[in-house]
Amino acid sequence: MKVYYFSEFPYHEYDDEESLKYDSLRVVFPNSHFNPDSAHTLFQRYIEEAVHCEEMGFDGVMVNEHHTTPSSMNVSVNITAGILAQQTKNLKILLMGNLIPMHENPVRVAEEVAMLDVISGGRIISGFVRGVWAETWAGNIRPTDNRERFQECHDLIVKAWTEPGPFRWEGKHYQYRVVNPWMVPVQKPHPPVWVPGSSSPETAEFAARRQYTYVAFLAPVDVTADLFDYYRAIASEESYEPSPDNFGYLICCYVGETEEEAQREAQHFIWRMGPTGRAPRHLLVPPGYLTESGVKMQQRRNKPLSQQSYQELQDNYHIVAGTPDQVIEKLRHLKDTLGMGHLIFYGQESRMGHEAAMRNIDLFGKEVMPVVREW
Repeated sequence: MKVYYFSEFPYHEYDDEESLKYDSLRVVFPNSHFNPDSAHTLFQRYIEEAVHCEEMGFDGVMVNEHHTTPSSMNVSVNITAGILAQQTKNLKILLMGNLIPMHENPVRVAEEVAMLDVISGGRIISGFVRGVWAETWAGNIRPTDNRERFQECHDLIVKAWTEPGPFRWEGKHYQYRVVNPWMVPVQKPHPPVWVPGSSSPETAEFAARRQYTYVAFLAPVDVTADLFDYYRAIASEESYEPSPDNFGYLICCYVGETEEEAQREAQHFIWRMGPTGRAPRHLLVPPGYLTESGVKMQQRRNKPLSQQSYQELQDNYHIVAGTPDQVIEKLRHLKDTLGMGHLIFYGQESRMGHEAAMRNIDLFGKEVMPVVREW
């Protein structure tokens, strides 16, 4: 199994009492609570933590982006990836990813990812994402257009990577008289494409029909298992048998020298599960963003993440914490249940300190990764 380190590059430098005055930390929490000087310091430490993963033998680092929220300071996954590409030599850089429905210029996205692949010497994994509900508001697009735009944007980007230009593109959402990007990727026919999901069967189907890697983000284990099985069923229709390499799973994880240390630090992940996810329904579920099947899959959750206790989050495998042996045992259960070949190690969140994050990376790299690599 391959392991990728992940942090959302959070900004939890505000007064929590102030945040409670607003319906949500996303979209409506004023940016007057952002301090660029504090953010500068945070960026330096987060980049140091990600680069350290190369020394500890991680297969890669994952970077993402979000908008109108303190949960992530990354507003351009490609900028962060460019920094990491120059500061590392061997790590795969997983873009998870470009919010392609929000882009008005897919060719520019194709050029940027190709440029990253060239700079890194072919180390880019290009994740394409629809974006969470907050991005629908931040991107100012109709929720009902999200999936259509995602698919068309994807098709145009892949064509720009793989077919010589110039060519013309006349789609529903995008039109180009000339598509002829000078910058094309090192990897042929194009960088690997990954797609994340948490509830929509349509996303699993999209990935399966193209043999892309499908990664479950913060979905219950039973829901994830069903989505993986749905992927396998679609793969059968397409006459191929998916391997573990077609599946990934994200887990919030802290490895401590003692269980007490691990439990203390892992509680920082609650901020991601609760405060940064709370919102009134009109913000949380823009009409048309989810299909009927996606809504039904979401309703299978026993409780929303924001309503689960710390112990419930651990019981439901959203958070894994403990000594190396305890973490290995829990990850073994997930591997046996889901059969994934990629683990996204979500290793830092909220106000977890730099030293604590580095210890987590070190202990996972030294004590856990050699074991899970053999699975």
